Amino acid sequence: MKQKLHSFVWKCLVVTLLILTGSTYSYSQYLEKASFFEAGITVGPSNFLGDLGGNYGRGTTFLKDNNIPLTKLMFGAYLSYQPSEWLAFRFNGSFGTLEGDDAIINGKGGLEEARKIRNSNFRSKIAEAFVGAEIYPTVFLEDDPSDVFHRIRPYGLIGVGVFHFNPQGTDPANGQWVNLKGLHTEGQGFTEYPDRKEYKFTQVNIPLGIGVKYFVNETVSLSLEAIHRKTFTDYIDDVSTTYIDPALFYNYLPMAQAQQAERLANKTNPGGLGLTIFGPGDKRGTPTNNDAYYSVGFKLGIRLGSGNPYRNSTRCPVRY
Repeated sequence: MKQKLHSFVWKCLVVTLLILTGSTYSYSQYLEKASFFEAGITVGPSNFLGDLGGNYGRGTTFLKDNNIPLTKLMFGAYLSYQPSEWLAFRFNGSFGTLEGDDAIINGKGGLEEARKIRNSNFRSKIAEAFVGAEIYPTVFLEDDPSDVFHRIRPYGLIGVGVFHFNPQGTDPANGQWVNLKGLHTEGQGFTEYPDRKEYKFTQVNIPLGIGVKYFVNETVSLSLEAIHRKTFTDYIDDVSTTYIDPALFYNYLPMAQAQQAERLANKTNPGGLGLTIFGPGDKRGTPTNNDAYYSVGFKLGIRLGSGNPYRNSTRCPVRY
């Protein structure tokens, strides 16, 4: 009797294992069939997180130093390939403007006062492109992943990209915007500062983001996402290290350009009295904190095609 019971239990386990294996394989195959392309556009606010601007206390590269008044719009377009419902590979291009200004800091008598006295500002047009992977984890909790009608899906994003910038600052003499890199405001490229190389306008970044997607129907989706860009440069705002001796500008630049470099390198001129508070060697920026920027995007996406034969099965069959 015991042998028959063991035999029966063993047969049940084998049958159960076969059923589970078959179901898992079928579900995996079902997900793999749901491949398609998606194209769309994005628009939303963006902001700079770096040396210039910020709020009270010590400056950081995170949201604590976000300056709402300097928020600009970023526009973009994307094309993604989704081999299955839970994974997408996205190529994204965007452009916009970043800006920072010490003058908007609300001084409270703390560490932020030094940044406010620094009195520097910048703006830069920015263009970027990145390739990233979007992961939709809740797909594995759905009974029918191909049925996206009115579906809500959160997702995460990680990628690698390049961006191009060109910082400008206002000349105290006339208020005009001036390209800053050619002025070598911190002695970049000067023999006296061999560790300060001239920075390049094109740099690498790492986009990291989260979002949520809502499917209006089987073809159209709306998304809201926030993407933070980690960068590997501290010169998006042309501020990073210390003030240099202004006499050096006259050793390397033509007279008019050297005079302009001296004005823009050190704008600590309280009350317009022609005085400067900071001198050579004093802290101008924080080289240990690279610049960053982020955007909050509203996405409109359209599925261009699908290899899934069950893709439009969003309604129950109609009985005649």
